Amino acid sequence: MSRSDPTSPEPGAGTPRPGTRADGSHDDDSLAELGYKPELKRTLGNFHTFAAGISYISILTGTFQLFYFGVSFGGPAYWWSWPMVFAGQLMVALCFCELAARYPVAGSIYNWAKSMGGPHIGWLGGWMMMTATMVSLSAVALAYQITLPQIDSWFQFVGDGSGKNDAAENAVLLGTVLILFSTLVNAFGVQLMARINSAGVFIELIAAVALIIFLAAHITRGPSSVLTDTYGLGEGRTLGYFGAFLTASLASAYVMYGFDTASSLGEESHNPSRNAPRAILRALTASFLIGGLILLFALLAVPDLAAKELSTGGLQYVVLETLGSTVGEIFLWCVVVAITVCVLAVQAAGIRLMFAMARDNNLPAGSVLARVSPRFQTPVVPAVVIGVVGVVILVVNINQPQIFSVITSIAVIMIYLAYLMVTAPMLIRRLRGAWRPAEGSFSLGRFGLPINIVAVLWGAGMALNLAWPRAEVYNATGPQHWYLRWGAFVFIGIVGLGGFTYYWFVQRHRTGVLESHRTEVKDPQAPAPPTADSP
Repeated sequence: MSRSDPTSPEPGAGTPRPGTRADGSHDDDSLAELGYKPELKRTLGNFHTFAAGISYISILTGTFQLFYFGVSFGGPAYWWSWPMVFAGQLMVALCFCELAARYPVAGSIYNWAKSMGGPHIGWLGGWMMMTATMVSLSAVALAYQITLPQIDSWFQFVGDGSGKNDAAENAVLLGTVLILFSTLVNAFGVQLMARINSAGVFIELIAAVALIIFLAAHITRGPSSVLTDTYGLGEGRTLGYFGAFLTASLASAYVMYGFDTASSLGEESHNPSRNAPRAILRALTASFLIGGLILLFALLAVPDLAAKELSTGGLQYVVLETLGSTVGEIFLWCVVVAITVCVLAVQAAGIRLMFAMARDNNLPAGSVLARVSPRFQTPVVPAVVIGVVGVVILVVNINQPQIFSVITSIAVIMIYLAYLMVTAPMLIRRLRGAWRPAEGSFSLGRFGLPINIVAVLWGAGMALNLAWPRAEVYNATGPQHWYLRWGAFVFIGIVGLGGFTYYWFVQRHRTGVLESHRTEVKDPQAPAPPTADSP
């Protein structure tokens, strides 16, 4: 990879413009290039953007929520899916870094897809990402139920947990409280959200490192036996253990995404073209290293590697069994903190995405959704809308938890597809010689093409793996239904085709930067950006 000096002035630059920083770069150049005027207040620093990316990935949330799944379907050897997924997602992240350096704007996936593939690809990518984000918000909020009742039975407010729907109903109650808190914090402005999120991430990182040390101190076996133990799960499968491993790899694929959030806050960050690419890579790399060590040492330290509780109680069981109830509960409280800031980050990313699409009048009631509160300097209406939708989705979990798990899995697939709608058009532009990284910023140089090719192949392959109609994923309990087994294709087809049909016949004719959000044209000979009133 190559980087040229980011502090060098622009060719022909004369007197610094208002808002120009001492290093000669302009925070708002990327906005002007896309036709937008700056409206969101720039208050976020380096750690804030890094914290946004790492809290969306949220290692403690993901590992504690999905460890049981990986062990159940792949045995301890499923650990190898963690570096595999990291390697693939790193290729995607590197492509995003080039884009973040040039377009560090709100709703990064939407604006990147639009810039690389045109308005139709942009809308579809944004629509898929926005839908998936709202489902993900609900899914993360449900993680309270996995952790809080294990800390104290007092948190089981509905029944005693033994009833058929006790856990599901209690999960909705706890999740609703969390989403309400997140909505209020996000509505009160990015500075409050960033402070809480940064404090939470600091606690999460300290707890994660401490957990690694504590587990390492209780190691009872070597990695050579653990990382080759498959529990015999490949027997009877068409693809042998490889088939089981592909299923188990979903536990890692469900965690390692959302690093683009660091760029989605670009309009509220200082020097985002330089800091956003760094934040993306740091968030992904730190998550890989910390998460990988937690999973590894948990498998090395658990007293009984063949315990059935590994497939039911998951990482919570390992921590309590290995470290004891007192120390274990302290770490579980840190997991609660991680879940909380993860919800904050997911909703913050969704708000910026909805705002970005509405600013282009690409959503119904776009002028309302794109309105920035003069008091809080953040889009308040999208915060409320996403919060309400998140609670409504939660309610599905009460009587149909199996359907909810299907929808949650599909949401992750939609995020991978949204990423593909960025990397695939970007690859086409590279092949045509039409892509140029921002001058003086992050650049992949001659490695850009091979990295982009791998990113596209990886994204397509993992999306297919995630969507594969496995009964154990999409119809794990109860009678078998074709619409559950093929739920990924059915649901994504409905959301994608239905949404795009609406866009093509209705919203497409209204698309354009809203007048109240459009930048002034500095060069009278330059064409004005399209507006919502343009023919």
